[in-house]
Amino acid sequence: MKIHHIPNTRSVRIIWLCEELGLPYEVESYAFGDPRMREAGYLARHPMARVPVLEDGETVVFESGAIVQYVLARYGEGRLVPDAASPEFPHYLTWLHYAEGMMMPQVNTIVVETRMLPEDKRNPVNLERAVKLLTRMLTGVERQLEGRDYLAGAFSGADIMTGHASVVASKLGADLSDKPNTAAYVERLLARPAVQKAFAT
Repeated sequence: MKIHHIPNTRSVRIIWLCEELGLPYEVESYAFGDPRMREAGYLARHPMARVPVLEDGETVVFESGAIVQYVLARYGEGRLVPDAASPEFPHYLTWLHYAEGMMMPQVNTIVVETRMLPEDKRNPVNLERAVKLLTRMLTGVERQLEGRDYLAGAFSGADIMTGHASVVASKLGADLSDKPNTAAYVERLLARPAVQKAFAT
């Protein structure tokens, strides 16, 4: 499998997943604005010229959540997914999708307003609102982690998705001072060798 990757983006999730599963993979790395991502060959893989993209033989999958589901269904052999009959399975589905539905839109705004736009184009009102909303989104994570180490029982693909978003939120200034469960969760995730490898790639 080949992972098309930009450091410190959602493609970290896919490297993390493969490391957790012990799956072989290769990485094609890019930088933001890399002209190779505007070439026809890359646009055939991802019409919006973004990462991650996974190539698995002739199969191409983009969108990190879709890739996580694909890899776990194809190669997970039951790992990192609760059994469908388990009471944890609905939690797994919820938190697998919570990251992109609720958290990452705020992350996108923060990154644009602090890194992508030139200073004279930045909007401090947008930035302040996004940080507040992201902090609020972590309230749900905090509540779900009460009395548990991970979002859906044992460590799972849901932690790769929403866990990654929680780590990123903490790095972008979300307030965890009143969220001890989330703060401990972030530290727990960052102690995993697989996530350390993914963030270092």
